[in-house]
Amino acid sequence: MNRREFLTVLAQLSIAGMLPGCAGVSRSKDLYQLPVYGQVRILHITDTHAQLLPVYFREPSANLGIGDAYGKLPHRVGKNLLDVLPNLRPAEVHALTCLDFDEAAERFGRMGGYAHLATLIARLRAESHGAMLLDGGDTWQGSATSLWSGGMDMVGASNLLGVDVMTGHWEFTYGEQQVRENLESFNGTFVAQNIVATEDALFDGVEVFDESSGRVFPPYVIKQVNGRRVAVVGQAFPYTPIANPGRFVPDWSFGIRETELASLVTEIRQTEHPDAVVLLSHNGMDVDLKLASRVAGIDFIVGGHTHDAVPVAVEVSNSGGITVVTNAGCNGKFVGVLDLEFNRWGLSGYRYQLLPVFANLLEPDPQLDRYIEEVRRPHRQVLDEELAVAETTLYRRGNFNGTFDQVICNGLIQELDAQIAFSPGFRWGSSVLPFEAITMEDLLGQTAITYAQTYVSEMTGAEIKFVMESVADNIFHENPYYQQGGDMLRTGGLRYECWPNEKAGNRIKAVRLRDGTAVNAAQTYKVAGWAAVNRQEEGRPVWEVVASYLRDKQTVVVNDLETPTLRGVSDNPGLT
Repeated sequence: MNRREFLTVLAQLSIAGMLPGCAGVSRSKDLYQLPVYGQVRILHITDTHAQLLPVYFREPSANLGIGDAYGKLPHRVGKNLLDVLPNLRPAEVHALTCLDFDEAAERFGRMGGYAHLATLIARLRAESHGAMLLDGGDTWQGSATSLWSGGMDMVGASNLLGVDVMTGHWEFTYGEQQVRENLESFNGTFVAQNIVATEDALFDGVEVFDESSGRVFPPYVIKQVNGRRVAVVGQAFPYTPIANPGRFVPDWSFGIRETELASLVTEIRQTEHPDAVVLLSHNGMDVDLKLASRVAGIDFIVGGHTHDAVPVAVEVSNSGGITVVTNAGCNGKFVGVLDLEFNRWGLSGYRYQLLPVFANLLEPDPQLDRYIEEVRRPHRQVLDEELAVAETTLYRRGNFNGTFDQVICNGLIQELDAQIAFSPGFRWGSSVLPFEAITMEDLLGQTAITYAQTYVSEMTGAEIKFVMESVADNIFHENPYYQQGGDMLRTGGLRYECWPNEKAGNRIKAVRLRDGTAVNAAQTYKVAGWAAVNRQEEGRPVWEVVASYLRDKQTVVVNDLETPTLRGVSDNPGLT
């Protein structure tokens, strides 16, 4: 059965009432009818990853919480999430989980899209007394057009969307000069309290926002909303030069900078007398939760980076009271709506809603719709090339290999004649449903970065295990401040056991080749990969390699997902 035949059958079943809950989409229109609350509305998007058009995006089936994070949001997936959120509507279940993803995606349609976001955001602004829009970063990267324009296409889209304040992460992989050029065209304010110039760069006269502190960008901005003063402090991704090549921003130093943040918040409260302090963060949810427990004076943290769609706000106690932490998912699938209420003594209450953005329920904004078409028109011939047809849902999200990761690894092995493939644990990249064509745009949506060159290396078994253990420690370290971003290294041609609860150096065991042969520590193996962080490769871009593989395959079925055998976590609610 091809895709057209499949959709015809689905439509017939829907008309006949044979699909349970088919009225879920129409009933979900009231998702966007929020009663007015308070005096200030903060709208939050994050990690859109340059997805101008609506997409399918499968939520994770593995998001393990280790140590104190066990069983806590965001480390609940599938039915384990529904256990603590029992009253979700069918549309919300689809938006927040991977359950019955193929069928639900056909039923509810694509999500996000900047033209559809614009319609929803305009509505949310209009029904409130006053609103501002915050963007948590990872906005300028994740698509072909964004890569080819150096992120400038997303600056234009953000301006039309009306973004007031943003911070960043993947933005920095375009390099300092491009970042500054883009920000010259950005109508909002870019804030980051935790990026400072290195001592050598300061001595050489590098451009900074404030010479006394060395901060490269404004650390915060005061926004007037309906007569209230709201301080928005920026927290860019603290591990940028570790998770991405440091050569792109050699003059800048990053970090969590907890002490500096605490001092800054105190200074803001003493000198600016804001009605509320909001941290616009790209730390990741677990880091934000720890930070909230250690830094007093922040009322709200609206976070990003880990792509966690957290439907309820999490209240964290600290020495100054309570800090509320939220996270608004990714790919334009959600808008976080934080409404603040004030009385004569100050902030008195809040309401938080995470709204899923169903493209079928929102008319596209005409101006942004035209802009998106203009951005894409010169590249349509390349973007629309059909490389192969998916007969399996292709996705990339979760702690371990997704099916699109497997396709990339298989392509590297075949095209570069390798035994093993490594692919980064990136979280971005939209999903492809069964019977859909895999286009060049889909492939670039998984691979479009500024350091996508492939490589082939000779590595010993000991070196292979060391690399895997190092990445595992970044993911599963009990201290969130040592979790430096991304998910587990994706592997092809390997089988192994992963013990997330073990200590560093002892999480990866029983490593074997695809044919079952044990990997020998002293033996050398041919390993293909891409997106090297610590060296500059000269191989073909990964999208060229995988495109060649897909054109040869024509149809893609992933029957053998080389995800590790997990040990010691069978009762972890971060697994479906």
